[in-house]
Amino acid sequence: MPKMKTKSSAKKRFRFTGTGKIKMKPSGMRHGMRKRSQSMKRKARHVTTLADVDARIINQMMPYRKKG
Repeated sequence: MPKMKTKSSAKKRFRFTGTGKIKMKPSGMRHGMRKRSQSMKRKARHVTTLADVDARIINQMMPYRKKG
């Protein structure tokens, strides 16, 4: 059976913590900052962890990640 492929989009956007949770940076901070509220810009600066429901989807996209 051939090797499974890792989704390139997932490996660029997500990192894993030591305990196995998935870290992500919120979207919407590339351009068009004038129309964003100041509170949204402050909240999007920080790295957050993904919810468990969404983490299952990302785990399928990255089959060969280091299990922490």
